[in-house]
Amino acid sequence: MSRDLKIEFKPFGGSGSGSVVVFVRDDLEPSPKAVSALGNGLSELIAKAAKAEQFKGKYLSSMSILAPSDMGIERLVVVGLGNYKDTKKLDWAKLGGAGVAAVSRGSAIVIADFPGNDAEPEEIAEMALGVRLRNYRFEHYKSKKKGEDKPEGLNKVVFAVDDVDAAKKAFKDADSVAEGTILARNLVNEPPNVLFPVEFANRAAELEKLGVDIEILDEKALRKLGMNALLGVGQGSDQESRVVVMRWNGGKSGQDPVAFIGKGVCFDTGGISIKPAEGMEGMKGDMGGAACVVGLMRALAGRKAKANVVGLIGLVENMPDGKAQRPGDIVTAMSGQSIEIINTDAEGRLVLADVLWYTQERFKPKFMINLATLTGAIMVALANHYAGMFSNDDDLAEQLTLASEKTGEKVWRMPVTAEYDKMIDSQFADVKNTGGRLGGACTAAAFLKRFVNDVPWVHLDVAGTAMDSPKNEISQTWASGWGVRLLDRLVRDNYES
Repeated sequence: MSRDLKIEFKPFGGSGSGSVVVFVRDDLEPSPKAVSALGNGLSELIAKAAKAEQFKGKYLSSMSILAPSDMGIERLVVVGLGNYKDTKKLDWAKLGGAGVAAVSRGSAIVIADFPGNDAEPEEIAEMALGVRLRNYRFEHYKSKKKGEDKPEGLNKVVFAVDDVDAAKKAFKDADSVAEGTILARNLVNEPPNVLFPVEFANRAAELEKLGVDIEILDEKALRKLGMNALLGVGQGSDQESRVVVMRWNGGKSGQDPVAFIGKGVCFDTGGISIKPAEGMEGMKGDMGGAACVVGLMRALAGRKAKANVVGLIGLVENMPDGKAQRPGDIVTAMSGQSIEIINTDAEGRLVLADVLWYTQERFKPKFMINLATLTGAIMVALANHYAGMFSNDDDLAEQLTLASEKTGEKVWRMPVTAEYDKMIDSQFADVKNTGGRLGGACTAAAFLKRFVNDVPWVHLDVAGTAMDSPKNEISQTWASGWGVRLLDRLVRDNYES
């Protein structure tokens, strides 16, 4: 469902044909290798065009120029680097996406040379990843009228580099991360009549081809385990609920795994506490956390990560059937804790409560990170620019923050303290599933915290970032695939042997 795109690497040399991308700082001077490839008139051409277009070379800005005939190319794309002093601070993926944004068809050559600084192979690979993500479209369900030609689109990007072999090697890993992100996007973009819980589980099971061990727990198995909180959410739907366990054993034998858990509400009407009709179609994306976990497992397996990782997703559909749970119901979770249902639209935390408990009981992980499109409240606090991060462990939160800075998938730590925990005390049960409107993201996190004991844990509320987030240089689609790059970086930097 992503456009076919070929990525190649070649030595610096002739410019070739099609479009060529070069990079300039705010002084508008191209790199020596760009001048060598395109001729001594390059600087003058850029300066004249920049004056006419009022292009200042600002970071991630771009200018497209119809190239002179003697240059031997169709179009020159100039991408700004701003006044950076250190290339380590650049977002390489976004630079790659910005480079091809103006190339709508055919092929492009990216001259991966930067004024004053050399790019490392890993940084060039990140640029190529950005190109792949920028080129993504979800057009599977669009029909074409008879005789209508399919748009050509961008079909090949060649990176001109110093060390071809090193760039190719680095891109193998980056391409696996791109594939994982694209998988997550595809899952979130799918319509809910296609991607119901059983089908979602089947899609996750396709990772077996890459060496991921897959186990699918059906409703009979979930009842036996006592996952009544999860089952309660799905009991109003004709679609059966599932939990999928994915295991990648790339680390040392017997070493405790790290664990990632995703909320997978394949469609959320709100249940008996039904949502307003306007915008409800977006609730097909309420499984963005689960999609990220599947995409992450795809990325780790694809690059053969040297780590033991488990990924678990709880898959349900929340519908207002006559069998649906009601406000006022009390269910007993797998942990043995009783939960009073105040609002059936606070359903994702019920799913996660059972899966978090099951994960720590069975796998004894080093840590647990769960992702969930959990609350609208986090969007009130952080809009669509950051995911809310709640944690009981400062070291794990710091590792995630550093990974966030490297990937540009931003997190902001929020409080999950005793004050919020008190707000979810119930007069009829051990806990109630919502503390009301005020502090909604924090009380949701406090609810989850009751099901993790002392295991180092992070809850990422991705309601604002996983779907319908602002388009940028590497995401032009409704589903962003947010979190795959972030969590892959966390594992790569801290947990691989």
